[in-house]
Amino acid sequence: MDEPEFDVQSLRIVRSIADTGSITRAAEALGLSQPAVSQHLRRLEARLGIAVVERIGRGIRLTEAGRVLARHAPAVTLAIDAAAEELAQLRGLRTGVVRLVAFPSASPVLVPRLIAALASSHPGLSLTYIEAEPPEAVAAVREDRADIALTFSYPGDRDDPHRSSARGLSVRAAGRDDLMLVLPVGHAAVTEITELADETWIAGCPRCRGHLLELCERAGFEPRIGYETDNYVAVEGLVAQGIGVATLPRMALESFPLLPGVATAPLPAAEARRLHVVTAQGAERVPSLAAALTTLEDVLAR
Repeated sequence: MDEPEFDVQSLRIVRSIADTGSITRAAEALGLSQPAVSQHLRRLEARLGIAVVERIGRGIRLTEAGRVLARHAPAVTLAIDAAAEELAQLRGLRTGVVRLVAFPSASPVLVPRLIAALASSHPGLSLTYIEAEPPEAVAAVREDRADIALTFSYPGDRDDPHRSSARGLSVRAAGRDDLMLVLPVGHAAVTEITELADETWIAGCPRCRGHLLELCERAGFEPRIGYETDNYVAVEGLVAQGIGVATLPRMALESFPLLPGVATAPLPAAEARRLHVVTAQGAERVPSLAAALTTLEDVLAR
């Protein structure tokens, strides 16, 4: 029987080179020696009859053939991992590692609850976690650097990360996170955003800032943005001193006690940000990911 042109390890190596930009760093990431990876690449290129990497100055980059392999690697390795875990389940094993990436305001509220719930219901599972804004989180899943991404989008978002960037991935709706006005206590009677047209505004992350501009545009005014910070506590501190007003998601406000001098008022439900769970297609066939996804749904529901 002829030797296959490439195998799963070849795909993992090419994918790692795509991620790290270096044979040495790819070897480190995979726990292999640099000579072993170089030798594997030479055998791969001999079987394919075409170069997979090419030298550029002192560095390397993938050729077009290498980029083809790297693009298909996540789907193939996910299928292999699913098969391996299902076999492990048949042998009575209950172990696995789940890589989660989520937006910063989920870190103090949702992520600890998810970790605790998984530890209770599936003690053999391990969960790793990194923070990233939605576009970077979607890219992490696409590039097989994460298994599950918890993301958000705003109504009317002109740069929604769940359109072209998530094509080919699975995007599940996961509820909503209400948007709140954050005001000095003297403004507590405000019920419409139009009443704040003359105020100085505090803007947050680029996506949140974009939604603020669209929100105010629909209300018929352009906000005067005087300050910008991604730090929720800093936003409240500025508001408490009467320096400006802001909008924050409810999840961010629930991550720490409201500072004295700060009041909140809900915006219409139509302005809430929508939560999404992004995975590779078929991720639920991997038992560890299925368990994590079910637990995440339970946590979000609560």
